[in-house]
Amino acid sequence: MVARTAVVVGGGIGGLSAAVGLGRAGWDVTVLERVAVFQPVGAGLVLQANGMRCLDALGLGDAVRAQGRPDMSGGARRADGRWLARIPADDLERVLGTSAIGVHRAALHDILLSALPAGTVRTGARVSAVTADGAVTYESSAGPVHIGADLVVAADGIHSFVRRSLWPEAAGPVHVGVRAWRGVTPVWDGDLVVAITWDRGAEFGIVPLVDGRVYWFAAVNAAPGGSAEDTRIPARFLRWHHPIPALIAATGAVLRDDLACLDEPLPAYVRGRVALLGDAAHAMTPNLGQGANQALEDAVVLAAVAGQPDGLAAYDSQRRPRTQQVAKASRMIGRFGQQLENPVAVAARNTLMHLIPPRLALRSMAGYADWHPPAPLARGGSFDA
Repeated sequence: MVARTAVVVGGGIGGLSAAVGLGRAGWDVTVLERVAVFQPVGAGLVLQANGMRCLDALGLGDAVRAQGRPDMSGGARRADGRWLARIPADDLERVLGTSAIGVHRAALHDILLSALPAGTVRTGARVSAVTADGAVTYESSAGPVHIGADLVVAADGIHSFVRRSLWPEAAGPVHVGVRAWRGVTPVWDGDLVVAITWDRGAEFGIVPLVDGRVYWFAAVNAAPGGSAEDTRIPARFLRWHHPIPALIAATGAVLRDDLACLDEPLPAYVRGRVALLGDAAHAMTPNLGQGANQALEDAVVLAAVAGQPDGLAAYDSQRRPRTQQVAKASRMIGRFGQQLENPVAVAARNTLMHLIPPRLALRSMAGYADWHPPAPLARGGSFDA
């Protein structure tokens, strides 16, 4: 029997996860990544319960837990340190049955890469043409290469070339009016109370990593522009509660981004033999921390259904409503939290957060992470179609 062939465009977390899942399902997979050499990104992420269940389904959950640290998130604070809401992480774990894991993005990427057979990933391979019937052209050091596939997975990010090529009518990314900075400290041995901190039009978050380092992010309302090389953190954060100023001072390299998302939902994630996945399909704001987790969900669902009759239609019908709902909720949370600037609105939000019972807040948080992979995957099955 000839193996079905899949080409995955993009070697990020979503693309590599899809490649692992499809490989386990018996597909012959090739990953095309445009960069010549993978560079470790100085940032972390939180894998929530849904993301960890996906990694368990891919057989990689234990490896990620060994490289990660259970999330210690305790709620939300004001810039002066006063609590707006407290939600112990162990309560969230009790409700969902598994803990969230803080992990360095580079560590997760390495785990996914190591799960693929040698030669699966072709770097320095920039896709220059793709058709709905699975024909792909990419540029290599030896010139253009033409390949065909039974399935093309577009995991090439928010500025997806595949999406622009096959969904030309779709709106592109829009800036959300937020500028963000991300950094990872050296080993941190100071006090650390983990929480999200909100002020007028600004936010700061803390994620401890397993090796003693701390990943942090800061965000302020700002129009896009300026030099990406200018990574200076706004001085306002240096006046916030401990340990925020100390974390910033302890960090060397900092990344800066003007945040964007796909604000207009796509009418379909599938065209012919091509399926959009992750940010290429539903790039969302980071306010719910679900971006990578939703890409992992996409990957395991696609691996489960792609070989079935009408499997891509099933993928679209399962993934599009959920991801678009999560993306909409994430944008709303951003507007309610970090992006509020009007003093009256900020005061009203803070009062409301004090009044919401922790159990209700916990139920709201758990709703987005309370998702399970398709049954064969959840049991560690064989991915057989």
